[in-house]
Amino acid sequence: MIGPAQDLAFSLPHFGPELVLVGFALSAAVIGAWGGERSFRPLSFLGIVALLVAGGWAIVARPDAPVAIFQGVLVVDGVGVFAKALIAFAAAATLALGSDYFGAAKDRRFEYPVLVVLAALGMFVMVSSQDLISLYVGVELQSLCAYVLAAWRRDDSRSSEAGLKYFVLSALASGLLLYGASFVYGFTGSVRFDAIAEAVAQGQGGVGLLFGLVLMLCALGFKMSAAPFHMWTPDVYEGAPTPVTAFFAAAPKVAAVALMARILYDPFIALESQWLQVVVALSAISMVWGSFGALMQTSLKRLMAYSSIANMGFALMGLVAGADAGPGAALIYLALYLPATIGVFALIMSMRRAGEPVETIADLAGLARKRPWMATLYTMLLFSLAGIPPFAGFIGKLVVFQAAVAADLAWLAVVGGIAAVVAAGYYLRILASIWFSPAAEPLSPASSTVMTMASAAALLSFPILIVALGAIERWAAWAIARSF
Repeated sequence: MIGPAQDLAFSLPHFGPELVLVGFALSAAVIGAWGGERSFRPLSFLGIVALLVAGGWAIVARPDAPVAIFQGVLVVDGVGVFAKALIAFAAAATLALGSDYFGAAKDRRFEYPVLVVLAALGMFVMVSSQDLISLYVGVELQSLCAYVLAAWRRDDSRSSEAGLKYFVLSALASGLLLYGASFVYGFTGSVRFDAIAEAVAQGQGGVGLLFGLVLMLCALGFKMSAAPFHMWTPDVYEGAPTPVTAFFAAAPKVAAVALMARILYDPFIALESQWLQVVVALSAISMVWGSFGALMQTSLKRLMAYSSIANMGFALMGLVAGADAGPGAALIYLALYLPATIGVFALIMSMRRAGEPVETIADLAGLARKRPWMATLYTMLLFSLAGIPPFAGFIGKLVVFQAAVAADLAWLAVVGGIAAVVAAGYYLRILASIWFSPAAEPLSPASSTVMTMASAAALLSFPILIVALGAIERWAAWAIARSF
């Protein structure tokens, strides 16, 4: 058995991506305190670089087999590498949007890039967790940063309301997570995933253990905006600044799904027949509630909130398809879902009239006559989210449908198909306003950063990700083979 010093020396190189983020956060806090508002743009740029370096490091240094570090508290494996790459990409993209959005506003404060990077650090810890304590630390680090980001505009009542609602409801979810973890610890005698798995395989715990697991799943359902734990999502998405909303819609979803996959298929794989019913219910309710709830929305940000709820239902549909195919299908879906989501929020961020943001579907009326390129980008991104072939979203939905059918959950795939048809209705309503409605007052010109980000997202939705689909599938298969 190696000592603490040897374990630390072994673990630090494998902890490199997280150390990059820690180093940036600590140095940025000092530089920002000294430079004040002037340091906002340089720190935002350095934060983007740090996130991309961390994501790239995770990919380049990926191990051939799972590597336990810090005496088994964390693990470096395929699922962690895949999730960290997606989280880093999403956080860097939304940080770039925030740098542009807050660049000339009174809300330009150096803490913004620090909080985004610290939230990404918490997600990195989440997806590498191997015990209940590190799991909770990662979840709470991400959540604490999110509370502040949601209430970023202190003088705006909607932003303050969003931060307060998110804080109160997320604190309740954290309580559920802790309460469930305490049941798991009490009935298995350990917080370590390997020891919990051994206890579960031996039949220890009984109903009390299941109760704890269900509570933990409910808490993670809140973190990923799965219905019926979605109540915070529409108000927070609408009230938070648009770059923050884009961040919430992207990176935390990946972290929560990857963490749920790790919990279900690692310590609790022997209880699959019990927890499967819970996750299937979360998937079905999320798809139905998100799709029908979006039909009644006139605000684009609230509509995207319900869209994210439905999309988490599709990701969970893939997750329940068994250890061999389920996590891989969910990861592929998320990889294809992220670019379109970030691109749509970039376009929403560009919608300004007389210097003030506008966010309703009516404000897009006749956009094709005034801004044909923006209208084309909206069309490509919404087609991808709707799952219209040949865009990336269609491939993502096809992957999770096939996984569900292969797992004898054809009825869930049918529910997903109905939800996808309903979702196409509200996406097409937006496009009808863009292309066929009488022109509204013209929008102000969008910044080059926003249009570049939206154009890149559209290209990733089609055709780039379609061409790279085989590589993504192989990467996901590699991730699962080196994890569970």
